[in-house]
Amino acid sequence: MRVQGTTVAIAVVVAAVGAGFLWGQSWSRADIPAVPPHVVVGGLTTVEQATIATFNGARDSVVAIATSTDVLDPFTRRRTEQPVGSGSGFIWDDDGHVVTNNHVIEGASEATVQLADGRTFQAALVGRDAMHDLAVLRISGRSLPAALPLGESSNLQVGQQVLAIGNPFGLDWTLTTGIVSALDRDLPGEDGPRMGGMIQTDAAINPGNSGGPLLDSRGRLIGVNTSIYSPSGASAGIGFAVPVGTVARIVPELIENGSYSLPSLGVAWDARINAAVNRQGLNGVMIVDVAPRSDAAEAGLEPARMSRDGRIAPGDVIVGLGDAAVATVDDLLAALDSYRPGDEVTLSLERDGRGWSVDLTLLTGD
Repeated sequence: MRVQGTTVAIAVVVAAVGAGFLWGQSWSRADIPAVPPHVVVGGLTTVEQATIATFNGARDSVVAIATSTDVLDPFTRRRTEQPVGSGSGFIWDDDGHVVTNNHVIEGASEATVQLADGRTFQAALVGRDAMHDLAVLRISGRSLPAALPLGESSNLQVGQQVLAIGNPFGLDWTLTTGIVSALDRDLPGEDGPRMGGMIQTDAAINPGNSGGPLLDSRGRLIGVNTSIYSPSGASAGIGFAVPVGTVARIVPELIENGSYSLPSLGVAWDARINAAVNRQGLNGVMIVDVAPRSDAAEAGLEPARMSRDGRIAPGDVIVGLGDAAVATVDDLLAALDSYRPGDEVTLSLERDGRGWSVDLTLLTGD
């Protein structure tokens, strides 16, 4: 009945607008009566129906992960298995690869993956990357769920609807909804440099959600839920997810190589030394070594050298990579993370107070 009523209302608006043109009156959007945004069918609004359909379509592809480790009793010399933690994950491909957070499996010797249909599998660790807090497990079995479809993170908009599915506090296959609250957030890394380009969301994310998918309204993967900001340790409406663009770049390398390495400029730096010289006023990343026969060497980049009195005399200092300014090692790592080996980049440098630049081809990192 309400659908019909909405149709009648639209028809009246169209007729009125048409009459306005015939009468020569001026019209604005304010003159048009509002049409209810949510149409109720069978007791549920169209928005509710879409959310339910998205959850039902993605639920089977989300998994629960429980980790444990072997502990040796120093007195009895017996080994016992003790739980380490739990988290979430999701099916990545038809080969049984499961993506989760690195911190979900950190410190564990075994991981068990449970599917929505109740089946459990012992998982094998394929690869992990602490820098981006990502890990890949693998399970083997028949009739495994389909992989989640991949969305895009480059065109996300603040305010668009998102859905998170996971296992907060062990409450399996929980759905929470919200919006994209902000984009390109930086977070301190658990092990290494900060994580950049993160998605911020107000969808409730709690312990146990880690590694689960953040979906758009069409059920496509747009991020991997990884952390929350909360003084209490529970959801405060500020959660963060690794964007799918980063996930799609890192995961295939983890599957192929077991690890991920940033592309190389053909130069080396020392984070501790650089932090010290940054505190003394140096702005940028001081090069301490140049790889032989690299583009950097052929371009004549000069490393720092030690003076006779034991002081460091800077050579070339990196102050920019592409369009990104570089003031610290973290800045440089974050800028490098957006490239792949083989990409051409422009490196901005300073030497003895003078600026210059050079174009380099990025190498495969060690």
